[in-house]
Amino acid sequence: MQATATVLVYSDDANTREQVRLATGRRPAPDVPVVEFVECATPAAVITELDRGGIDVCVLDGEAVPMGGMGLCRQIKDEVFNCPPVLLLIGRPQDAWLATWSRAESAVTLPVEPVEFAGALAALLRQKRLQSA
Repeated sequence: MQATATVLVYSDDANTREQVRLATGRRPAPDVPVVEFVECATPAAVITELDRGGIDVCVLDGEAVPMGGMGLCRQIKDEVFNCPPVLLLIGRPQDAWLATWSRAESAVTLPVEPVEFAGALAALLRQKRLQSA
């Protein structure tokens, strides 16, 4: 197993980024690597980090302003070669269809519920590990 996994967290809200970090802890499950975070508050920063490489999973805030995570997810799925899996934070369960439209691999509702979020993140990290093997 790799030593660490890099998770990009995009939200214009520092509290949302903190919720993600706290829900994850050092690692979201015992069978996945320790997580290191790259935090981004703007869509441009997300693109820069993805171009740099080394991101294992993206967590995008669907409620972010001025560009929500759903539109950003669809854009990076079109533009980034081998785009990492995306976990979308959505405002309401009824928005799940928009998460599907954006081509996110997974979605959880805000505010971040630690057990649900950690489970979804761990599943994407496992999936990424299998694809890399």
